[in-house]
Amino acid sequence: MELLLNNITKSFESKEVLKDITFSFQKGKIYGLLGRNGAGKTTLFNCLSEEILPDSGTTNIIDDDGIKKELKTEEIGYVFSTPILPDFLTGYEFIKFFMDINKGKIKDNKTIDDYFDMVKLAKNDRHRLIKGYSHGMKNKVQMLCFIIAKPPVILLDEPLTSFDVVVALEIKELIKSMKDDHIIIFSTHILQLATDLCDELVILSEGTLKQIDHEMLKSKNFEAEIIELLRDENGHDK
Repeated sequence: MELLLNNITKSFESKEVLKDITFSFQKGKIYGLLGRNGAGKTTLFNCLSEEILPDSGTTNIIDDDGIKKELKTEEIGYVFSTPILPDFLTGYEFIKFFMDINKGKIKDNKTIDDYFDMVKLAKNDRHRLIKGYSHGMKNKVQMLCFIIAKPPVILLDEPLTSFDVVVALEIKELIKSMKDDHIIIFSTHILQLATDLCDELVILSEGTLKQIDHEMLKSKNFEAEIIELLRDENGHDK
């Protein structure tokens, strides 16, 4: 399975954020999407998920049978940096609702509590209103949605920044365990997190995507070289 981005562009008024992005992502790998704050990582995710529409370009997926087709929104699991959940429901009610509307996609026999156990959400929190959840708890509920529905493409926008060290490690291991069946793109501005979790690193800089050569990953000056790539030709911060 392969995700193909073809000539994706997006501008906001006079600012061109994405400039003719063409790139491919393969199943079985976790891609770390690196970039400075404001580089356009969230804009790219929003264009892929149709939260906003690109000005031009197409997104396709080649399935395991080699058939190329347009990527549909239901084929994407998107964990937002700021969780968007119904505050008037409890965590348990929301996951039950989500499982009901996705029952045709669910291939295992796990219960709601089984899923909550996977992300270590305490039993006494499951029946509380989401309105009272912390940012980290809301992020766990978000992540359960793609764990349950198992969409082929998973977009993770800074998902671990709100977790404590123990939970972040557990979630990283969970993400790694899923990569064989998915295309996973993990957006972050934290280099160490990307190198710990990801199989491939991609930089979004000056509106374009550039994949990091594996040989660079072996370099003693790796971090300095990445920083240099995130600066302009004159050595100034972007």
